[in-house]
Amino acid sequence: MGEATSDFLVYTVSPYLAVVLGASGFIISMFVQFHTKRYNRLAYWLAVDMVSIFGTMIAGILHVVLLIPYIGSVFLFAALVAATLGVWHFTEGTLDFHEIATRRRESYYWLTVIFTFALGTALGDMAATTLHLGFLGAGVAFGILILIPAILYLFTEINRVLLFWWAYILTRPLGASFADWLGFAPANGGIGVGHGPVSLVTICLMSGLVMVMAMTRGDILLAN
Repeated sequence: MGEATSDFLVYTVSPYLAVVLGASGFIISMFVQFHTKRYNRLAYWLAVDMVSIFGTMIAGILHVVLLIPYIGSVFLFAALVAATLGVWHFTEGTLDFHEIATRRRESYYWLTVIFTFALGTALGDMAATTLHLGFLGAGVAFGILILIPAILYLFTEINRVLLFWWAYILTRPLGASFADWLGFAPANGGIGVGHGPVSLVTICLMSGLVMVMAMTRGDILLAN
């Protein structure tokens, strides 16, 4: 959703207005989230949505405006993710999202998430273009890679927090690659569905899943 919506705004509205809208949505969603005392589904998933859109734009700015190659962006955002997780673990002694009960831990969490989304965008673009896998090939590759932490979770006792962040990082390039494949025209390596329709469908799917969580309280049960 973040990749498709970001692309739709950039290519349909204007790059500058898109960044302003993305940054504004991100700031507003973070304000709402940090002023919510307890877990609130709408506030949390609104923040995730805005981070996914703005994180895409950050990676795009580095490549398109600052002319940093994708591999440079990947190393930069990977270093930022590692540094944030390192400081988080050093100061708090845990990286478990179940134990985010203070504003400082929540700040570490959201910093990690936005760097992760930016990293995933750069990873997906690098795989599709620099490594010449194409959007579909990149999506399939990341789909295979994300099976590794899933298999390790099922059949080993490797640290669950490590596996969580491993899988979390891979969700972004996986989703972004398929979003680009669906959204871009055939001349650009896609199938031409369009960024707008992909954005609309994925927003509806996410909204539906949040509604299911609200009815089943599955996210509350998982957190407990």
